[in-house]
Amino acid sequence: DISRKLISLYLNKATCRGKDESLPWGSIKYLVGDAMYGGRVSDDMDRRVLTTYVNEYIGDFLFDENYQFFFSRDGFDYTLPQYSAGETAIAVAKDYVESLPLTNSPSVFGLHPNAEIGYLMKRTTSMWTNLIALQPRTSSAAEGLSRDDQIAKIAADVLLKVPIINLDVGSFDLLDIRSNLIHRNSGKPPTPCQIVLLQELERWNKLCLLMASSLLSLQKALTGEIGTSDSLDAIGDALFNGFLPACWAKLAPATEKKLGSWMSHFTHRYEQYVRWIDEGEPKVMWLSGLHIPESYLTALVQTTCRRKGWPLDKSAIYTRVTKFMNLAEIPGEEAPHEDGCYVNGLYLEGAGWDIEKGQLKRQDPKVLVTELPILEIIPIESSKRIVHNTFRTPVYSTSERRNAAGVGLVFEADLSTVEHSSIWTLQGVSLVLNISD
Repeated sequence: DISRKLISLYLNKATCRGKDESLPWGSIKYLVGDAMYGGRVSDDMDRRVLTTYVNEYIGDFLFDENYQFFFSRDGFDYTLPQYSAGETAIAVAKDYVESLPLTNSPSVFGLHPNAEIGYLMKRTTSMWTNLIALQPRTSSAAEGLSRDDQIAKIAADVLLKVPIINLDVGSFDLLDIRSNLIHRNSGKPPTPCQIVLLQELERWNKLCLLMASSLLSLQKALTGEIGTSDSLDAIGDALFNGFLPACWAKLAPATEKKLGSWMSHFTHRYEQYVRWIDEGEPKVMWLSGLHIPESYLTALVQTTCRRKGWPLDKSAIYTRVTKFMNLAEIPGEEAPHEDGCYVNGLYLEGAGWDIEKGQLKRQDPKVLVTELPILEIIPIESSKRIVHNTFRTPVYSTSERRNAAGVGLVFEADLSTVEHSSIWTLQGVSLVLNISD
């Protein structure tokens, strides 16, 4: 409301007092975009969206008599009302409002029409989640398995997929793995990337121990060997409804996946850890399979800084999208930059990707998510990082993006484009590591 009053003040001053004054657009943009409304925005990417809206929709071009400005032309020409001699402003505005369509396309706000599909899908998922939570917890055993039998069957199936040595060690013996890494390094301490591996395995062990112990306790509670508890009831409800138990989610990477797809993701993570231990650092790192993926990128930069003597605080990463979709497509002689790495498991939202031209493109209808080809990440000095015709794209852990506490942003990637960056900003282009499939 304050921003509206501010714009009204300047418009009245310039037009209603009989003075031919120019509007101070720079001051208006600063006061609205940075001070009054923008001062409440703490996230850098949200501020970029706000700044883009201000630059795209506030300026002298609104009143250009030689070129009419349209906010959008998707199904309806959204523009400023045109006044004719003898007409009152109120009558013209009223007629224009009456002519507006009853429903507005997302294109009015710079979004792709697919954005509406994504919104409706999320609302439908939320509705079904609530309906599932309301279903009765008791069932008759007259037909098929009872509720407890179904939970027991699911628990047994999940427990078989939890790779664990015993309830004291977990999946991996960290002391043994650490000594093997030191032996592989000819007696030298583990490298930064190997330290990340050990940290990842420690978190993995905690998750597996919790899963195994809670599932064993749940099985005993279902057979009456021990008494049940609120935590076991919550795990049983989650398994029955096909959701990831909340206590497991606290020790797992951020995700929006249901239990079935999460277990596939869980198994894939284990396989990558095993290959990393046995064969060394993967040629293509599945970034989505790391608990804290930004720690691996930090270790990559740290290794390069140590080798080249760069200050760590004056180093950054440069990204380049390759034409390879998976490891099998990479020729044997093709290798990432000596200081960089290949990563995969990134999904593009808000835009499509032209593999032949190697650049962003408009989304295809009804295609909400596109898998990005393998991304090459190269550590460089910040002063030498000069990019042109690229869009600085945030990479988030999940489609929920960053939460109120600022958690969720992993890094920022450079994606090639021939379009103006404001197009991709308003369309909400981003990369995510875990999609809700």
